[in-house]
Amino acid sequence: MLLLTFFVAIVVNFVGYIPIGNINLTAMQISINKGIKQATIFATSFALVEGLFTYILMRFAEWFVSEKDFLSWLEWIMVGIFLLMGTIAYFQSKKEAKPMEDVKKKDSIRTGIILGVFNPMIIPFWTIGGTYLIANNWITTAGFGLIVFAIGASIGSFACLYLFGRFAMYIQNKFSFSNKVINRSIAIMFFCLAIFQTVRLILFK
Repeated sequence: MLLLTFFVAIVVNFVGYIPIGNINLTAMQISINKGIKQATIFATSFALVEGLFTYILMRFAEWFVSEKDFLSWLEWIMVGIFLLMGTIAYFQSKKEAKPMEDVKKKDSIRTGIILGVFNPMIIPFWTIGGTYLIANNWITTAGFGLIVFAIGASIGSFACLYLFGRFAMYIQNKFSFSNKVINRSIAIMFFCLAIFQTVRLILFK
């Protein structure tokens, strides 16, 4: 059962990061601007933080579901993060690309940790999805079940973000897009996500 729990966590979290959002867009942006090595460092630091949060969420799922004000607060923070990342991407498009050796590893680690901590989507994802998986006996919470699940979730998010980083490099090399074009495209997507999130919170909450 532990092996099934491990693989279910990998697959579910991998699929969870496929839809375009701030996390995978950031992985693409780092890959384009700083190289795949830095994107890998970002994905690793983010995945480690998410593994910890996944464990906590699955352990205290009922409490997080009941704290509506806390969830609403996090969702508004998400708007701010979208706007911040969009602004960073926009100004990045105006800069000359730095040589890869000038890039600092700690910047990618810090970004991964910050986005791992301020990632409100993980709360409904695992409190709802996790409850469903437990109810249908896809995973076990007995013994080391939640630890194994958290490790699997961490691996799943890392794998998906790493592939997004690789995909960004492929697109840039295949179609000879400049950093400017890609960064502006990413900035537009971030701003669109901010608008969508704001409209959703105002009109549909």
